[in-house]
Amino acid sequence: MQFTLDGEPFELTPDMVRARIANHVPEPIREYWVEIDGVRWPAKQAIALATGVPDRQRFQSQSARRWLANLGFSIGRGQQLVTAPGPPRAPAARSRSAAVTKTPQTSPDVVLVGCVKSKLSHGAPAKDLYTSDYFKKMRAYAEASGAPWFILSAEHGLVAPDDWLEPYERYLPDTTREYRRSWGQTVATQLGEAVGPINGLVVDIHAGAAYVESAEAALAPLGAVVVDQLKGLSFGRRLSWYLRRGADSHSTAAKVTEQLQDQSRAVALADLLASNGADLRSPGMYSWWVDEVGAEDLSRGLGHEIAAGLIYAGLAGATRSGGSESSNTLWGRITTMHLGKRHEFSTLRRSLGSILASAHGSSAIDEAELTGWMHAHLRVVTIPIADADTLDALESEILAALDPPLNLAKVSKTPPRLRLSALRKQYAGKPTVVEEEDQDG
Repeated sequence: MQFTLDGEPFELTPDMVRARIANHVPEPIREYWVEIDGVRWPAKQAIALATGVPDRQRFQSQSARRWLANLGFSIGRGQQLVTAPGPPRAPAARSRSAAVTKTPQTSPDVVLVGCVKSKLSHGAPAKDLYTSDYFKKMRAYAEASGAPWFILSAEHGLVAPDDWLEPYERYLPDTTREYRRSWGQTVATQLGEAVGPINGLVVDIHAGAAYVESAEAALAPLGAVVVDQLKGLSFGRRLSWYLRRGADSHSTAAKVTEQLQDQSRAVALADLLASNGADLRSPGMYSWWVDEVGAEDLSRGLGHEIAAGLIYAGLAGATRSGGSESSNTLWGRITTMHLGKRHEFSTLRRSLGSILASAHGSSAIDEAELTGWMHAHLRVVTIPIADADTLDALESEILAALDPPLNLAKVSKTPPRLRLSALRKQYAGKPTVVEEEDQDG
């Protein structure tokens, strides 16, 4: 979509908006909001981030809402939906006849995978430099295709998987049109040097809109057939697309179980919060880990020994029992519920608070003290899993394998769990509707 803001021309797509707000946190909503992948943002904040225009006096809220609605996002005011989501307006017609193909008519001759922001802090082969779970899924797809594959680097253009790269910060959607045009020409030249003639080449691109459009603008005039199989899909649905082309559900459960048990993946809560939700705005599963001192506190409060290590696992964003979609994400579940200020909205927080109140001889759960204790003694492993429809069944299989001591649902009733249930009733009263629906989330 093209529009003019205070006399300056801009071009946005839904994917550009998602990418540019990804490392930010929604501000408090005063009146109007826009919903983007289940999260509500002030409309003016979303446009300011998407356009890179920090001075919000340059545009009105009404204009921001109109632009976002034209991109297909839901607009609301208070608790009322004002504009229902719809398909984004078609972009202006291109001057050339070539267009991106949605799905390939034949096996691709080459696969191109977009770079991501999450990288190692040191140099490495390009295929290993990018660390996000999403990139790993794109890489797995490319390697399984049997075709030659390359990485689209915003800094270097076309990069072979084994080429050595140092970390860099450039992000293509944040560059100028002239840079993207030149970058696309560089990619086309590098691809020709790597694989030979471009004419008739089927190029399967897995990347954001800015990467696809810039590469296609240079490749199509040379006769290439550019394929974008994930065009228009949200981040969550992209993850699901790769999952559906991966191993069967039992293999997936085994893999996720192994990841949740991998203590080297556990991060401190301060580091997780500092990420601003990078790679976490998706459904998924997580496991919580306690250190030695924290385990002693839990053992004392529960009256049963709790060993340092994995103590709890749960999910976020599973399709609800009635079939409706959940707007929750790993980021939302952990930051607003588990690390929130009210134990009523978190099964984990309710359990920890009850145990610690018992350990300290308190008469009630101290929310501030509980949050401080969690930051001091807990770490968390997060695994994005986009297929929300199978997430509940996946959790059941994983909990049966992990058997975390502080989980209460989908596990056997052991003496420590019976004691925990009694403490929860003593200190936190009857579970709320929210908690009953979330179960072990």
